Amino acid sequence: MQNREGRLMDRLKRIPVREQDPKVRARNFEEVCCGYSAEEAVAEASRCLNCKNPRCVAHCPVNLQIPAFIAEVARGDFASAARIIARDSSLPAVCGRVCPQETQCEGSCILGVKGEPLAIGRLERFVADWSRENGVSVAEKASSNGHRVAIIGSGPSGLACASDLARLGYDVTIFEMLHKAGGVLQYGIPEFRLPKEKVVAHEIGNVRALGVKIETNVVIGRTVTIDELMDREGFEAVFIGSGAGLPKFMDIPGENLNGVFSANEYLTRSNLMQAYDPASDTPIRIGRHTVVVGGGNVAMDAARTALRLGSEVSIVYRRTEKELPARAEEVHHAKEEGITFRMLTNPVEILGDEKGTVRGLRCIQMELGAPDESGRRSPVPVAGSEFEIEADVVIMALGTSPNPLIAGTTAGLETNRRGCLVADEVGATTRPGVFAGGDAVTGAATVILAMGAGRRAAAAIDSYIQNKA
Repeated sequence: MQNREGRLMDRLKRIPVREQDPKVRARNFEEVCCGYSAEEAVAEASRCLNCKNPRCVAHCPVNLQIPAFIAEVARGDFASAARIIARDSSLPAVCGRVCPQETQCEGSCILGVKGEPLAIGRLERFVADWSRENGVSVAEKASSNGHRVAIIGSGPSGLACASDLARLGYDVTIFEMLHKAGGVLQYGIPEFRLPKEKVVAHEIGNVRALGVKIETNVVIGRTVTIDELMDREGFEAVFIGSGAGLPKFMDIPGENLNGVFSANEYLTRSNLMQAYDPASDTPIRIGRHTVVVGGGNVAMDAARTALRLGSEVSIVYRRTEKELPARAEEVHHAKEEGITFRMLTNPVEILGDEKGTVRGLRCIQMELGAPDESGRRSPVPVAGSEFEIEADVVIMALGTSPNPLIAGTTAGLETNRRGCLVADEVGATTRPGVFAGGDAVTGAATVILAMGAGRRAAAAIDSYIQNKA
């Protein structure tokens, strides 16, 4: 009986993963999480109950066959696990690192009812990393079906859509605005969370191995329009996965001062243009005191980047820690590294010196008011509670919206009041033959939700073209 209880307790506790020491990692851009060893991965996978009705699959936006690949890991057959994952995901090393598994697959794991859920994300990452390090190829190029599809944007939704269409035999070309493929994976997520060459470039290489072509430095709406792609270049359908890269600001005094950045610009300079590297020619302002405004994952990324560049960093957020939208893991890591959190605080003005440079923020204390119809308590200012915070760099991490260029240059393509493209549940827009998904439709969301939208659109595009043929 005691042995049985001991085995049960072992099954309820996940295998811990190694991480860099917080004091060390706060001064470098190396990856925080070291990942599982083969022995650790097998031990963690062996915890899986192999449920008959796996809730984890139903809660995965790309419907990854989780129990099937976990079973192969438990047997030590990592190559078979990689092949199972590849049927549904073209970016497993990315997803294993940045997906919010705690609210999706792991959040639905039966083990989590009485203990700790299976570490699905860490096991997915292990399989992908093992495959890369051991030269295991999972790309199977399909025979051509003679049809051409254009993909706008090489972020998660575009890559997922392109991969599924390529496996069905389509001639797929991705058009990317920037000089490197990857979208938000390149410019938005820091190196210490998502290595660019080791992980992102390799997985994009796997997409190319399916036969997908990627053209960079192409701005749809300027270099070429959607009409020209379809009418002159012979693409039978177009998928728009251009993301949401237009930053939002607070519209308060002082936002035009030197030293005020959007999180998008700040992270793009560091991630895509490698400003964190002393050998890089890309300038970036390193403040003595940096204040990041916002509470999402992007705010955590910006704050932790500024810290690594040598600044003291504070995050200000107008609600309480309980309402922080960032992943709990990212908040935990930020605190471990020494970032200060100022809750129930909202800026009302950015203060400047005589040279037009940031010198601080004037903020007001907030309190949570009565719940609204949705049950969420809105923050309200506390009268007479204004105070100043010293800062010479301010980073606004308040969300993003889609760039209006594509909608503005494509007849028949409708947007909603937030500037997002209007599309149905499978990604069909108001323009026949044009589909869309990811942040361009939903506004800023997660990598895995964008991939799920890309996969649904790929199936819809296939149906659209085959029914026309």
